Amino acid sequence: MSTTPVAPPPRHDRTFLVVVDDSPELSVAIRYASRRAKATGGRVVLLYVQEPVEFQHWSGVSEIMRDEKRQEAEATLQRLSEIVNRISGQIPVVQLREGTRSEEVVKMLGEDASISILVLAASTGPEGPGPLVTYLTGKGAGKVKVPITIVPGDLTDEQVDAVT
Repeated sequence: MSTTPVAPPPRHDRTFLVVVDDSPELSVAIRYASRRAKATGGRVVLLYVQEPVEFQHWSGVSEIMRDEKRQEAEATLQRLSEIVNRISGQIPVVQLREGTRSEEVVKMLGEDASISILVLAASTGPEGPGPLVTYLTGKGAGKVKVPITIVPGDLTDEQVDAVT
């Protein structure tokens, strides 16, 4: 009879939501969430919110533009999923929604009770921390029922690794 210990399956107690955008600080939020997920046996959810297409003159052109944006979103999610997998050791859950980013984040947090922490990285530029951070720490703060972790967007990989 073998007495080799068997590692317990990973727990999914913590789910870290990262909102995907095209900001330079996104990589900091992804690294932070991925390392925290690995350390806690949790997982990462990547949320990409596709803003509605404003072009209304011809519905065919509007549909083509929407399809192109969706293809870009899927490619971005695929690339970021590979990064999350490499860092956390797990394939993330991906969500692609259409709407206003702040509204869709609040809506998703209200719909998905498994999400336990929202991870955002704040811009350190002169224009402020970014529209989502500003909204969720201002008039949208009462709409979010999970803790929000705001990571400085200019942290290096080594600095993120040191705090996770």
